[in-house]
Amino acid sequence: MKKKKNIQILNLKLQTAGAKGVAVGKNVEGKTVFVSGAVPGDVVNAQVIKSKKNYIEAEAVEFLEYSPYRVEPRCQHFGVCGGCKWQNLSYQKQLEFKEEEVMNNLTRIGKIEGFKKVNILPSEEQYFYRNKLEFSFSNSRWLTFNEIKSGEEIEDRNALGFHIPKQWSKVLDIKECYLQKEPSNQIRLFVKELAQKYKMEFYDLKQQLGFLRTLMIRSNSKNELLVFVQFFKENKEKREILLSSIQEKFPEVKTILYAINPKGNDSIYDLSIETFSGEGYLEEEIEGLKFKIGAKSFFQTNYKQAVRLYEITREFADLKGDEIVYDLYTGTGTIAQFISKKAKKVIGVESVPEAIIAAKENVKYNQIENCTFYCGDMKDIFTDEFITENGHADVIITDPPRDGMHKKVVETILNIRAEKIVYVSCNSATQARDLELMKDQYQVVKVQAVDMFPQTHHVESVALLKLKAL
Repeated sequence: MKKKKNIQILNLKLQTAGAKGVAVGKNVEGKTVFVSGAVPGDVVNAQVIKSKKNYIEAEAVEFLEYSPYRVEPRCQHFGVCGGCKWQNLSYQKQLEFKEEEVMNNLTRIGKIEGFKKVNILPSEEQYFYRNKLEFSFSNSRWLTFNEIKSGEEIEDRNALGFHIPKQWSKVLDIKECYLQKEPSNQIRLFVKELAQKYKMEFYDLKQQLGFLRTLMIRSNSKNELLVFVQFFKENKEKREILLSSIQEKFPEVKTILYAINPKGNDSIYDLSIETFSGEGYLEEEIEGLKFKIGAKSFFQTNYKQAVRLYEITREFADLKGDEIVYDLYTGTGTIAQFISKKAKKVIGVESVPEAIIAAKENVKYNQIENCTFYCGDMKDIFTDEFITENGHADVIITDPPRDGMHKKVVETILNIRAEKIVYVSCNSATQARDLELMKDQYQVVKVQAVDMFPQTHHVESVALLKLKAL
């Protein structure tokens, strides 16, 4: 539907938060209005963008009254960078709205009732909680409003930062980011300055030309660092200048990796990763378990909250030591290994081959003998033969992607009739949809939201289901 250019909703009071962090109010006819660019509690004049039968999408264009829940954004890039859209909302209110979203989805979409609500788990760190950030090089950086308005010719168009939301060809040059601990900012600024000094070409996203493509910085709980640089083409002299300079300047960087990527996209999973220095990976530890983390590794980006999420999952499962557990969408097998001491046997299933390879390597690394991993599409791998071979599941743990579980996977779970299911989700809407499909056979006992990503609308949800008596 075309944008309604001249229609505004005046004096709109925004009451709560909706999906994807938008603020929500109702117009004089009682129709729900989703407003971007505002927070709950604001009173605004809003420009209508889309008008549907049951709701309206709008954008705040004038603030008549500011919300009492507002706080001053910490980052100078707030409002342009799309990474921390709730930085202007108090953390306590962020938690309230996240928990409210989870519970509303369960009752409204899933039509689930009678469960125990466990209070949302706040993040210990509201800033500097990420252990991985990826930055893009661009020779066509995003210009500020003042730069455009000045009419002056801008000579320095190089950027090393984040893509502008919905405008992938534009990159915001980041001066300081509050998501990852130092020396993350120092490394990024040093790399940019060095690249410009030696006239290294920043990537042209439209023409697909240049030298420098992306910079990844990973850290572990010891604040040891891994740096990975993606180049569009090989230039041995300049590559070695850049990588050796990072190595010399930052002793915290334990390993430096690189890849040559002439493709049309930045995906690294089909690239050959080369080790410039160090062992090629970092080591992370959780309750004595050790995990190797390289450039391609899947690992939760908020380490402390990940540990708590795994603890809640294990607590909900309440294993006694004699259970067979199926861990669906196991990824690199982190949860499977985390619960393995409490189970008789754990069977992990995942569709991504690289993740399963990593899971098997980590199991061997940790000398765990009761975890087995299979690679395949979840809806296809569950056969009678598979269950006969691996045993009947007493407990199922499932942690699917944002789209939730395929209907065939839900059907298979219902046929297995495990005594307990622990459903971990990064999207409570699809979680609620799946729980509704299972509610004839399973009772939702308790649910807890977990805040993995402060300053954003994203929230994890963990639900415990128990099999109903026949």
